[in-house]
Amino acid sequence: MYLRFVKPILDFFLAFIGLVLLFPFFILISIVLLYIHRGKVFFLQKRVGKKASLFTIIKFKTIKEDGKSHAFLRFLRKSKLDEIPQLLNVLKGEMSIVGPRPDIPGYYDQIESKYQPILDLKPGLTGWASLKYINEEALLQQQENPIKYNDEVLFPHKLEINLKYRREVSLLVDIKIILDTVFLPFRKKQT
Repeated sequence: MYLRFVKPILDFFLAFIGLVLLFPFFILISIVLLYIHRGKVFFLQKRVGKKASLFTIIKFKTIKEDGKSHAFLRFLRKSKLDEIPQLLNVLKGEMSIVGPRPDIPGYYDQIESKYQPILDLKPGLTGWASLKYINEEALLQQQENPIKYNDEVLFPHKLEINLKYRREVSLLVDIKIILDTVFLPFRKKQT
């Protein structure tokens, strides 16, 4: 009952409130990106969603076409502010606030049968695996072969974490994940 009725209503409500509260940042970031990118503000990419169906994820564009780095773009990625537009994906019913992070084709759409229950879930903005690997990009940069490390270490571990979430999914679990996500930056400063 939670997955079919309560979670979609909660997702819509939280995404709507989030967009209202973050609207000034949304506009400000869009204006800065219009200047940096000379027009293109959003990054659109096909990702694997519920039941392995594809959808187009919306993020702020944080990579310059010329490949050069920019401090503001690095800040957006590091702070995860580049993911604010995904609240639109939640409002459209393609994503959830909490769930496995959506991946590119070639991963979740090709998982073995024991992990298939994960595909009962909409991909989320945050989840246990997202919190565990909050610094995934930095971790991958430290590896000699990042793709191999992702495929052989990170992705299999994320599958286990997301399967555990699928078995335990409930309102209380989702609230705990949301609170952990919100308060994570404050905890990191204390440790």
